[in-house]
Amino acid sequence: MHLSKKCSVFKVVLSALLIVALLQLIYLSFLSKFHGKQQRYLYSELFGGSGGKKNGHPEKNSRKERLRYSLSTGGIFDNTGQYRVYKNLIKSDFTTNLKPGSDPSSNVLTLATHTTINNLHHLESLLERWQNPLSVAIFAHGQDVKFATALVYALSFFCPQIQALVDFHLVCLSGEMAIFPEKDREHFAGLEDCASVFSRLETHKDKYQNYAISGNISYPNNLLRNVARGGTESSYILVIDIDMMPSADLHQQFLAMIMKREPAGDEVFVLPAFEIRHARKMPATKAELVQLYQVGEVRPFYEELCPRCQAPTNYSQWVNSHVREKGPLEVAYTLTWVDPWEPFYIGPSTVPLYDENFKQYGFNRISQSCELHVAGYKFSVLSSAFMVHRGFKNQGEFHARKDEENKRNRVLFRSFKEGLKAKYPSSDRRC
Repeated sequence: MHLSKKCSVFKVVLSALLIVALLQLIYLSFLSKFHGKQQRYLYSELFGGSGGKKNGHPEKNSRKERLRYSLSTGGIFDNTGQYRVYKNLIKSDFTTNLKPGSDPSSNVLTLATHTTINNLHHLESLLERWQNPLSVAIFAHGQDVKFATALVYALSFFCPQIQALVDFHLVCLSGEMAIFPEKDREHFAGLEDCASVFSRLETHKDKYQNYAISGNISYPNNLLRNVARGGTESSYILVIDIDMMPSADLHQQFLAMIMKREPAGDEVFVLPAFEIRHARKMPATKAELVQLYQVGEVRPFYEELCPRCQAPTNYSQWVNSHVREKGPLEVAYTLTWVDPWEPFYIGPSTVPLYDENFKQYGFNRISQSCELHVAGYKFSVLSSAFMVHRGFKNQGEFHARKDEENKRNRVLFRSFKEGLKAKYPSSDRRC
């Protein structure tokens, strides 16, 4: 009898466990179907014929249509014929809605930057700090062309702030073509919001080191800078690398400053550049930056690699100059360019373009600074604005061919300087 009761209890428990297991299987099956349905819905939203309904009728996905049109043009070749450029691959709402005769104050300053898909994840924090129009030129090669096209479209679809403010341009080798990512479901699996797209980009961030692109492909940094610059109609442009961060509220502060000044076409506004330890939070204000600078957590940009390249900024004068925390942005002092200074600056859209013969590492920015000097520009250092690079740049952390590229570009720089004599025959300035 006792044994019979035990068997009955065991059967009841076993039956209960089986029922629970069955319910779990049904629940998991439901979740799987729901997730699959959700993914199909998101995919149809991304690539279907409509972007929802308006007044009871299907509404066209205009972003998709604009991307399809941009790709259908096949892009244009650069001056050498080596690269294919898709300018304004995806336009922001800001650029799309700009009309001739618009209020000039609405389009004073744009930040222009360049990157590979390897570093595109930096866009999230950069835009969070900048919060104003931004032009991004992306270089992609091989399979990354397809990946870049897909992920840029996903960013513009899922991220409202990117939709509003960021213009994307794509550069690839002339023998490669970007195609509309309609059949690339593998790139979109699991993407359901802006955070998930940036998470996908994070998985790509360590694909290669600096300029060491697979297949010994040259990174055309100056072409990309010009493409990003050319993608904006702003009066002033700030060109930076995507892993750098400007001081907070720079756009508003610069706008307030420039509206009070007589326009000067021969002046650029220098932002002292620094680098910060990886573990440290990016400073927002000069007071925060100076505090970190004084304890060695922040140092001048390129201090270990090329201290002479930034020394003319005169860091000690800038750091020690008194600036009221709530005071307006202004010019602290003006400098004459000296070799080998390569400052980051806000300049009028009319400044000379970067020389696109310079690729990979070395002399790509200094060549343009040198031309500004020969062309008669003055360099005015801003009182409280600055740039910070994420992480200290140290010897030994660059790709293997860095020194070889630097040597080749040094030879190119010599001929570039000779060319400036012919380009500016009336100038008595030399580099």
